[in-house]
Amino acid sequence: MEQRQNPRFPVRFRSSFTSLNIVGGDGSIIDLSLRGCRVDSPTAVRPGTSLEVRIQTSEDEPPLKIREAVVRWSRDRQFGLEFVTLEPEEWARLQHTVTQLERHPYQENPAGDPSAAA
Repeated sequence: MEQRQNPRFPVRFRSSFTSLNIVGGDGSIIDLSLRGCRVDSPTAVRPGTSLEVRIQTSEDEPPLKIREAVVRWSRDRQFGLEFVTLEPEEWARLQHTVTQLERHPYQENPAGDPSAAA
């Protein structure tokens, strides 16, 4: 079995994806690494499809834009993406996000839940 070169971190980021005239949809990124991610989405995608992906890592910043990601596998409501093309500034943002996840693992904080802030 192939081992990953980059660790994946559990997250829950909103995302959207499009492919020229083939598919488009929304989903949740449920794990993230420097080289790819896993998406949970009701939209079916086929392995080998190239997508443009937007990942909302923070409410305070514009979405992270992956210019090209290739679907490597798809089953049930999930699919795996390998990041292929990012602009240099987006690559820097991705590196920063993953570094922050290494230091401080992602935790959902539901709005209005005072016990979640404790």
